[in-house]
Amino acid sequence: MGRSYTAGPAGVVESCHGAKMPVGTDGGRTMARASGQAPRILLVEDDPVSRSFMQQVLAGLPAQVTAADSIAAALQLEDGHDLWLIDANLPGGDGAGLLAKLRGQNASTPAIAHTADDSPALHARLITAGFGQVVVKPLAAAQLLDAVRAWLGLAVGEAGPRATYTTAGVALWDDAVALAALNGNRDNLVTLRGLFLGELHVQCGVIHTAIAGGDLATLRNQLHQLRASSGFVGALKLAAVAAILAERPEDPLRLSEFDAVASATCKAA
Repeated sequence: MGRSYTAGPAGVVESCHGAKMPVGTDGGRTMARASGQAPRILLVEDDPVSRSFMQQVLAGLPAQVTAADSIAAALQLEDGHDLWLIDANLPGGDGAGLLAKLRGQNASTPAIAHTADDSPALHARLITAGFGQVVVKPLAAAQLLDAVRAWLGLAVGEAGPRATYTTAGVALWDDAVALAALNGNRDNLVTLRGLFLGELHVQCGVIHTAIAGGDLATLRNQLHQLRASSGFVGALKLAAVAAILAERPEDPLRLSEFDAVASATCKAA
């Protein structure tokens, strides 16, 4: 994963009014912090593992990160941030809808969408909705920082190793991938894995309930979150079977495989 989709020519994005704006500007106002003040970022992510990962990475920019776990919280917390980093898939709505509401407060703040869905059609819809770029989770810390730096007008470094999903031949836990995403910070990895494992039992229960009740919207949302958080902590086999289950949730064999891998992932932690 770790891919991204960007609007317009390199270094240019169209505002919601159709005016082209160079990357790193906000309606003609440069966003590079010449004064030395850290930029302010509004991060919107309902999954606690993904939110914690991104918040830790962005704090190292350095940046002042305001984290919101819902559309309502994001609207309440927005007070002139320099950049919006918004999950495309949110409870009670979506990132595009939130962006439209935020545009009522500030028409020119740059916005990046993040999603575990690598569908080109979805990315095109998000760009059309007004996002300047779409990044795919899980992604390495360096990739997230490069995207954010570009839209804040800061220096961009080299992208780090990519975290990837695969469907076969992968271990339950892959420390190398997880540590690459966290710039080698093992303490952060231990913290994130603890949070991930604490949420996993609840997520599996919601997935089973959604399948039994035919609630495809809830099912897709849970599997979407699980794919992203699994990748961030290196549970790549679980991420793979979650993707397989999402394709055909009515298949009992796929659900059985998902359950087996989820159980094995917990036991091997």
